[in-house]
Amino acid sequence: MTYNLVIGDRSYSSWSLRGWLLFDAFGLPVSLQRARLYSDELPRLLADFAPARTAPTARMPEGTVVSESLAIAEELASRHPDAGLWPADPARRATARMLAAEMHAGFGALRDYCPMNLRVSYQDAAPPEAVLRDLARLEVIWDHARQVCGGRGPWFCGDYSVADVFFAPVAARIAGYNLPVGAAASAYVNAHLAHPSFRRWRAMGLAEGADQPVYRRDFPRRDWPGPVPLAAKAVSGTEAENRACPYSGKPVTDVLEIAGRRFGFCNPFCRDKTVADPEAWPAFMALFRGGAA
Repeated sequence: MTYNLVIGDRSYSSWSLRGWLLFDAFGLPVSLQRARLYSDELPRLLADFAPARTAPTARMPEGTVVSESLAIAEELASRHPDAGLWPADPARRATARMLAAEMHAGFGALRDYCPMNLRVSYQDAAPPEAVLRDLARLEVIWDHARQVCGGRGPWFCGDYSVADVFFAPVAARIAGYNLPVGAAASAYVNAHLAHPSFRRWRAMGLAEGADQPVYRRDFPRRDWPGPVPLAAKAVSGTEAENRACPYSGKPVTDVLEIAGRRFGFCNPFCRDKTVADPEAWPAFMALFRGGAA
């Protein structure tokens, strides 16, 4: 049973991030089709997913098309009741659904002023009053969730759930624009930045295509505030410790260097997503720590 998911640019498409997390973070199989935003690629791709017109859009294994991330979440939860997309406890589940629905429908000022951009982080974005009101509302509902659900661990309602998926792009915005929030909210943002699925998504975004100029802002920049990746770089040649790509098993064509060692991959994207954040990829880290294969 495999799902097919249409996404936009990983660095910029916040809704696509939500859609992908619904699969990757809960261990559900999915194949991806990606289209660049602000081009004719997405409309052409979605022509095969009628009546959808936005990313993410998913095709179910039997062929049914489901667009809108909240609808995708509910459908996956129905089809995979043991995957843990929603909390099992009724009060926690109700709270998680409330959070996801408010995020899906609201926070327009924050969305407009701070579009998601996982390639940069700004020192001071000078958020206007409307954005500050959105941030205050976020802290209100986040504190409410902690009170209802017990407040243990980094996530709102116990284990990582759809509610957290829906706030992952908000965490990226708070981190990317260095927005002012309290200590509890900052800890929640940091949990997202360190989440394995989020790190993989960001690494792939850094490896795909050129910047989208529409997202560029003139604010002073700072380093990305998430976990600092191991230093790696792309190098020429095909000489490597391993003979096969750690992801596909195909022959090595592209190589990176890390800690004075060379490892190979089957294409530039496999290499470059690993260069972006080696520790985001368990298969590579197993190779790196365990020796060549």
